[in-house]
Amino acid sequence: MSEFRDKVVVITGAGNGLGKAHALEFAKRGAKVVVNDLGGSGDGTGAGDAADAVVAEIRAAGGTAIANKASVSSREGAKSIIDDAVAAFGTVHILVNNAGILRDKTFKKMSLDDWDIVMNVHLNGTAYVTHAAWPVMYDQNYGRIVFTSSTSGIFGNFGQANYGAAKMGMLGLMNVLEKEGAAKNIRVNTLGPAAETRLIGTIPGRQVNPDNPDPTRHPRLVTPAVLLMCSDDAPTGKVILAGNGRFSCAALFNNEDLEFGPDVTYEDLVAKKDQLLDMNKALEGWGWVRRRKANPPAS
Repeated sequence: MSEFRDKVVVITGAGNGLGKAHALEFAKRGAKVVVNDLGGSGDGTGAGDAADAVVAEIRAAGGTAIANKASVSSREGAKSIIDDAVAAFGTVHILVNNAGILRDKTFKKMSLDDWDIVMNVHLNGTAYVTHAAWPVMYDQNYGRIVFTSSTSGIFGNFGQANYGAAKMGMLGLMNVLEKEGAAKNIRVNTLGPAAETRLIGTIPGRQVNPDNPDPTRHPRLVTPAVLLMCSDDAPTGKVILAGNGRFSCAALFNNEDLEFGPDVTYEDLVAKKDQLLDMNKALEGWGWVRRRKANPPAS
């Protein structure tokens, strides 16, 4: 029996691409799926019935699903996604925040409207839906949450300042929520996917066929990482990169402190600039936190 059978799974932006692949796989494994998708274009304009089409496909295969067409960037819309899940299935066990759009331009040419809408969909939308689901998961002492980030945020990518900032912001949110949810068995992780999707096709110079993706770059090749992050034995606070059948884990590292004392000057720091910037002996995590864990205060 699948560990996902009868789990209630909410997936935003599940009308196409990655979200659709996740929805189909969860449903195949017996989950009850809420397919959210506004149905708009890749730049966030318009609306449509993409969610209905995915629900129909799931039901035709014998699965259970309902559609929600609200925008995650609206507080009311985000709440309606979780409300619909609870009304239909009684609870929410798993939330995969996947909805996203692109408005790519260099920062010099980017309008603040393009900045705002990308931040609202990716970062605020993720927070809004998660905020609505959090009390449900908290009260039942169980929850699995995935944020969909990007290598554009984790490592940077030319022409994606708005997108990259929003995607990196998810790591900060994850780092806090994995701590706040630990006592209530809420595990929060972040996905960095790579796949052939319609959003990739909006990037200049990229040629894709989202209706018939390259089998080596198909969105379904990302989905195993999502299942891992949503399993009963899921990790928490991890960033997993997935795509093209390859998987890896990313983390932040910090080298050892240079200790000068209260009279430190700019000249003192410049004299040890090379040592400051040397990451050869860096360790995962923040040095001060590592030392606190190694030497906890006396109770």
